[in-house]
Amino acid sequence: MLMIKIDMITEPKPINISHHTYKRECRYNRGLHIPLAEFQQIINSMCPDTRIYFDFHNSGKNLECGEYFNGHAGLAREIDNYYKTVKDTEVTGINNGRDFYVKVI
Repeated sequence: MLMIKIDMITEPKPINISHHTYKRECRYNRGLHIPLAEFQQIINSMCPDTRIYFDFHNSGKNLECGEYFNGHAGLAREIDNYYKTVKDTEVTGINNGRDFYVKVI
C-alpha cells in the first residue's frame, strides 16, 4: 500500500471560517488539507451522531475542492480512524482536542 502522509498545517495567521449556525466566524491556527475523494469517504463512513454534529457545524457548505470546514472532536476521530485503517498511516496531532479546520483539495 502506498503510504500517504497527512500533516497538520500550522498557519502563520489564523484562518477564518464561517459558522452559519452560530452566525459568526471561527478562527483556526491549524488544519488539514484533504483530497476531495478521501474526505467524501470519511464523511460517508461517519456514524449518524457524528454526521449530525458535522452538518450542524458546517451547514450550508458544499463538499467541493477549495471549501473549508469547521473541525470538531468527532471529525478528528473519524479522520484519525480513516487514515489508520484505510491508509495505514497516522495524522500526528489530529486527535488531541485542539480546534482545527479542513480544506478540501
